[in-house]
Amino acid sequence: METTANVLVGLVAALHAYFLVLEMFLWERRPGRKLSGFDAAMARATAPLAANQGLYNGFLAAGLIWGLVADDPTGFRVQVFFLSCVLVAGLYGGLTTNRRILTAQAAPGALALAAVLLAR
Repeated sequence: METTANVLVGLVAALHAYFLVLEMFLWERRPGRKLSGFDAAMARATAPLAANQGLYNGFLAAGLIWGLVADDPTGFRVQVFFLSCVLVAGLYGGLTTNRRILTAQAAPGALALAAVLLAR
């Protein structure tokens, strides 16, 4: 179960690293515009906000990687903390912005959090 938990945490970290790249560097290009549904002008106008979101996603990814490499009990605690942050952010975003965030962010975070807790 510990291996499964570590793989899920790694996948959530990779997902948030992807969000960082998408929001910080690709927002005004096709992938970012496809995700947001914005035209070029709106993508340009919202790029600083998206970059800020991307930076936060990078912090989540970094925290999850820290949790994977740190020895216990620190590693376990860090994973629980950052996965909880992912889950809360995903629930908030899904309820206030776009329901797709529930499946793209909250669900993977919840699954990984459950696996980490069960592996303990």
